[in-house]
Amino acid sequence: MLEYSWLLDWGGTISFAVSGAFAAMQRRLDPFGVLIIAFVTAVGGGTVRDVLLGNTPVSWMRTTTTPLLILGAAVVSMFLRRGTERLQKPLLLFDSLGLGFFTIVGIEQASRYGLPPGICIALGVITGCFGGVIRDILLNDIPIVFHKEIYATASIIGGGLYYLMLELPVAAPWAKAVAIGFIFVFRLLVVRYQWALPRFYE
Repeated sequence: MLEYSWLLDWGGTISFAVSGAFAAMQRRLDPFGVLIIAFVTAVGGGTVRDVLLGNTPVSWMRTTTTPLLILGAAVVSMFLRRGTERLQKPLLLFDSLGLGFFTIVGIEQASRYGLPPGICIALGVITGCFGGVIRDILLNDIPIVFHKEIYATASIIGGGLYYLMLELPVAAPWAKAVAIGFIFVFRLLVVRYQWALPRFYE
């Protein structure tokens, strides 16, 4: 079911492109602005990961598939905007799904370099979170990962769960599916019940 890496990569790319497009449309950007925000949201985390791994040119520059997926997802989001306004927090849904997909994509990419699990999880978190960080900075927002509800923590726990299941052992496709599902559901629960890490105030 999820044994092919390209399925995870495509799923994460589309999910984050849609979430970026929704975020841009909420700020009333023009179509070009929507495309730019969708693009950086979808490729930002993977770009940072590839640079840290020395995997250059970075992944999205070696294929036309990724830019076309982002373009398609952004255009469809713009055309369907009125229909999706009735959905509850569509940005949250796609952002949470993208976080799950790209966390596992990042872990897979890092593991190919023989890195230890802790470093692989860290690179999974970077892959899943940094596109949203760049998106929020461009939209003049404080990145959600730094100041609001649990976000990166969901990615860390999901990555740890993935490695735990591999040790049990659980077949890798099922471990990926469970980890992605956990991150997605956990993020929704975090927002629904307003869970947050302790904050430090002056």
